[in-house]
Amino acid sequence: MSDLLAEVYLWTKSFHIMSVVAWMAGLFYLPRLFVHHTEQSTPGDEKDVLLQMMEAKLLRLIMNPAMISTWVFGLLLVFTPGIVDWSSIWPWTKAASVLLMTWFHHWLANRRKDFINGTNTTSGRHYRMMNELPTVLMIVIVLSVVVKF
Repeated sequence: MSDLLAEVYLWTKSFHIMSVVAWMAGLFYLPRLFVHHTEQSTPGDEKDVLLQMMEAKLLRLIMNPAMISTWVFGLLLVFTPGIVDWSSIWPWTKAASVLLMTWFHHWLANRRKDFINGTNTTSGRHYRMMNELPTVLMIVIVLSVVVKF
């Protein structure tokens, strides 16, 4: 199995990067939709219905598949011989950041349920601030993998 993973390493890495890009796009965009949803609509109005549809499609059709494929291809990279040196710090900082990114994804999915139920109490300002989390995590992940600090 490790021979096969080594043979397809560049393919795995390529699909991992594409998955990460798609996932990050959603993680950046969904909180922005929530800001507009919070500040420009009320439960049941026309904008509420439109934004709920946009949020649902973004989460179900882009973000969820991208998160899953990011994890699958990332784990395949982890199991590829010679790629990860677990005695270094960088794989641990990356792993922690990916876990936090996954938590953020699920936090967003739960906030979407609040909009569906008409019970959102999170302010637009809070969504704006939370929108910075994936940026910080992305910086840590990229520096961890490229610089290997």
